[in-house]
Amino acid sequence: MNSPQIVSRSQWLEARTQLLEKEKELTRLRDQISAERRALPWVRIDKDYVFEGPEGKQTLGDLFDGRSQLLIQHFMFGPDWQEGCPSCSFWADGYNGFDIHLNHRDVTMVTVSRAPLEKLEAYRKRMGWSFKWVSSLASDFNRDLGVTFTADEIAGGEMVYNYRKQGFPAEEAPGISVFHRDETGEIFHTYSCFSRGLDMMNAAYHYLDLVPKGRDEQDLPYGMAWLRRRDQYED
Repeated sequence: MNSPQIVSRSQWLEARTQLLEKEKELTRLRDQISAERRALPWVRIDKDYVFEGPEGKQTLGDLFDGRSQLLIQHFMFGPDWQEGCPSCSFWADGYNGFDIHLNHRDVTMVTVSRAPLEKLEAYRKRMGWSFKWVSSLASDFNRDLGVTFTADEIAGGEMVYNYRKQGFPAEEAPGISVFHRDETGEIFHTYSCFSRGLDMMNAAYHYLDLVPKGRDEQDLPYGMAWLRRRDQYED
């Protein structure tokens, strides 16, 4: 953290109001981008995807639960993994409990991973989460949505993630995908985001952005080296 400049209250207010103008500019730009995001063209889903959930086998259409909009959180949890990804768990701590509010805006949110359902349920219970989590192990859903890679792709750095060819260190990657279901039951893919596009969904990080030290990750081996699952911090 840089040494702060100590000033009078009036000097602080002057600096703060100058920064406020930039914050307002960012808010206006975010509103503009959000509108452009909603105006993107849609892609019709012609493939039948089946998931394994607490209620048994469900189609993609079933996941809407009677609503017209579906948010899918792609959570990194491979079939052979014993635990969910720590970073995805950090995000999940933040969105757990959102569902009731989203439901009242015609939105259903479901978390999807490739691990078998019994592993998802055990980990969800361990973490104390209540959100709906289903397994896509028996379908190509994760693969088609760009968050699952083959061993050959990983070895050659040939996977396409976040809309460009790049290396990625694991077989599973995080993301969010959005779908719409019309009155006839047809389903459309409207949006997906990955990588730093997920950053705005993590409230804890944005609270850290407000404090003097910020995220305080610049001297770490990598950005989230400090992070632990909520039940694995030493204290």
